[in-house]
Amino acid sequence: MSIYYTQSHTPTRNILLLSANPKGTSQLRLAQEMRDIREGLRLSENRDLFTISSAEAVRPRDIHRAILTYKPQIIHFSGHGSPEEGLLFEDETGGVNFVDGEALAGLFELFANQVECVVLNACYSKYQAAEIARHINYVVGMSQEIQDKAAIEFAVGFYDGLGAGEDYDFAYKLGCNAILMAGIKQHLIPELISSDTLNENLNLQLPSTNLPRNNNSELSQNIYIDRTPIEEKCYQEILQPGALIRVKAPQRMGKTWLLENLLSSAREQGYQTAKLDLQQAENSILDNLKSFLQWVCVDVSDSLDIEPEVNEIWQDIYGVNKNCTRYFQKHLLSASESPLVFAIDNFERLFAYPDIFSQFCLLLRGWYENAKGGDRVANIWKKLRLVVVHSTENYPVLDSNHSPFNVGIPIELPEFNRQQVKAFAGNYALDKQLGEQGLIKLMESIGGHPYLLQQAFINLKNQQINLEQLLSLAPTEQGIFSDHLRQQLWHLQHNSQLELGYKKVVRTNAPVRLDAEVAFKLHSLGLVKLSGNDCLPSCDLYRQYFSERLG
Repeated sequence: MSIYYTQSHTPTRNILLLSANPKGTSQLRLAQEMRDIREGLRLSENRDLFTISSAEAVRPRDIHRAILTYKPQIIHFSGHGSPEEGLLFEDETGGVNFVDGEALAGLFELFANQVECVVLNACYSKYQAAEIARHINYVVGMSQEIQDKAAIEFAVGFYDGLGAGEDYDFAYKLGCNAILMAGIKQHLIPELISSDTLNENLNLQLPSTNLPRNNNSELSQNIYIDRTPIEEKCYQEILQPGALIRVKAPQRMGKTWLLENLLSSAREQGYQTAKLDLQQAENSILDNLKSFLQWVCVDVSDSLDIEPEVNEIWQDIYGVNKNCTRYFQKHLLSASESPLVFAIDNFERLFAYPDIFSQFCLLLRGWYENAKGGDRVANIWKKLRLVVVHSTENYPVLDSNHSPFNVGIPIELPEFNRQQVKAFAGNYALDKQLGEQGLIKLMESIGGHPYLLQQAFINLKNQQINLEQLLSLAPTEQGIFSDHLRQQLWHLQHNSQLELGYKKVVRTNAPVRLDAEVAFKLHSLGLVKLSGNDCLPSCDLYRQYFSERLG
């Protein structure tokens, strides 16, 4: 969709800039971002075609009021985001008020005939963007945490493109390039969800029923495929006093799916549950061990709907690990007779912070050991069940007596087998459409990789692309896996050892022996399968794509 107009037809495009930086969150340079956007449009050739309105320190109810008042075609939000809770707005006191994707989608549905484009310039906002995209044609969200400077560069580039009369797709690409031109390797984080993207790439026409695009959450939220006997093993172990379960697999293999089902099973048993996603920890929280452990205490308190009392319980006379242990024992575990399942997702985030990682591991190992006795304190700790989820086994070296990675029950997630892939397809009502031969062809290309299968089934179901088209375009930039493949390519190109090692793997028709550390890192990215000490490409899609792109 072009937004360039001739002089004979020059409607003004209204841009609404919204921002929020609640108390207790890291301070962003929102004022600079707004200033730079305004300055860029003021200097643009088509400056008379745009008006800019803004609202700061936005509360949830301020959003619809601003839309009703300014009637914008483009809405830009700057601030913080969380993949599960949503975007962070302010409450009446300036504190945090989360608004999730479902609520935002409902709001924008009411203004779908007016709003053309929404930009969510906040960490992890692609989850909310996917919901909003059910009703708005162009939505930009961030796939993970993004640096403040990168976010500003993207915004400036995006609106410079619009100011030059370019369409939303070009403006998005210019914004991504602006990040790269600034020397920041985060240009793959912004994602544009456009109702036109797949139609243009595949030369297909969307049906008249106007099916929503990229509606992954709606299609997949209730889909789960058992990998027997893994689930039953987890369900039984979580019932054991003082249990510790370690879930390990490459990225996007379904670890979080398993974790959510495990927590749901625990709640059915009457257990309390608290999930800590370390991807949500802002960099400032990881500055030191004290701020990190206090964040853990407050986050778990919030999950249990218990008023945090860190300041009351924390005593300077004790070390930080001891204080965190006292907080869990006195304030969380003693608050109820019900067991507490404490799940830590994306544990590998701490691998880059060795001081915090080693002390936190020592703490978790201590909690596990605390439950082994028979005294009053041990009985309190028997109520705690720990679940640790991580994407790699290449973690920093620890004293075996201090590590939580050599105790408890290890769970490794394999790819789906043929029967599981067939069941997965059945959840999308595609098993009969594809048939046995179709499933065989699909698995020959992408294997039993849960994420790649999910993307294939969603697009086969919603976009009316046939299997032959999907497979022929799969290893190209026009294919539905292109974003995923480019992200993997970025990882390889920014680590020369990985790039060199993987080049050998994809260009050889036999298993390849690599340095152990390189092999583990490639395995953690999901790029290789390990056959003893040797490596093979995880799937033929990877072999085709990377054998051409690794020079």
